[in-house]
Amino acid sequence: MSTSTRWTIVVMAVVVALGAAWWTQLGDQGVPSGSPGTVQARDRRDADTAAALAGPRARADLPPCPVGAGPGPATLRGITLECAGDGTSVEVAKAVAGRATVLNLWAYWCGPCAEELPAMAEYQRRAGPAVTVLTVHQDENEEAALLRLSELGVHLPTLQDGRRLVAAALRVPNVMPATVVLRADGSVAEILPRSFASADEIAAAVNQKIGASG
Repeated sequence: MSTSTRWTIVVMAVVVALGAAWWTQLGDQGVPSGSPGTVQARDRRDADTAAALAGPRARADLPPCPVGAGPGPATLRGITLECAGDGTSVEVAKAVAGRATVLNLWAYWCGPCAEELPAMAEYQRRAGPAVTVLTVHQDENEEAALLRLSELGVHLPTLQDGRRLVAAALRVPNVMPATVVLRADGSVAEILPRSFASADEIAAAVNQKIGASG
């Protein structure tokens, strides 16, 4: 075996060893669960027990999640999430059945989401019971979501969806915030992967599609 061949083998062995070490280190460190764009492996953290969330829930003072009427859209059947406000289990398809619903997908670390949420709350106030604004928190840190809503003074029913099951089922682009407009029969009227600055903007984008006013 020539000297050049031996050196080539040595260099390749070193490269392979360094690559293996790098992958091992990456696997040990993992990916931060709150990083934008990552897909969550679970709906909420182990730390987010009922006892740990009692205080943040009291501060957020969120309304109960809707119950709905009927089986709801087939695309959402089989998805059961926690209602962030009280910890109850919610069958998402049934929750959005029978009434026009605006799903607002967000995360606590998302700046544009924080700017948009108060506008969503104002839109809900204007629209009244004809429309339900249901927010969907897409990060496993449920406590942070409750604290953010409390900080913003936004009191909207909220689903905890760290695995982003709703977005996957409805094929929502991987951006936040994003809004999905559902008709009363559960069909998707529009997917809006953008942020809104005011209740007026939301109404202009949503109302005509679901026959709402306000």
